[in-house]
Amino acid sequence: MELRDFRIGIEFWSGGKRWRCTDVGTRVIIAISLEPHEVIEVISGKGASVAVEKRRHITSDPSWHNGPPYPIVEHVFDEDGIENCSLRYVAVPL
Repeated sequence: MELRDFRIGIEFWSGGKRWRCTDVGTRVIIAISLEPHEVIEVISGKGASVAVEKRRHITSDPSWHNGPPYPIVEHVFDEDGIENCSLRYVAVPL
């Protein structure tokens, strides 16, 4: 793909993963992954002496894709990354 092919909200494939464009710059695009991702919940007790508990799990809950701001990390695709994007799924060689 080329930079001119991107619009905010367009979904595309890169690296065997599905992405959604969240911003288009003059030389880069920003996107969030639409794949299941790991969530780390931090649960703290009351008081300084209580240990903090962390719970990890994988989620595919689409509410994580609502934004901006997005509760998941946005990734930058530069000129080299953009040319590896496609509107169709392309299998990644092993």
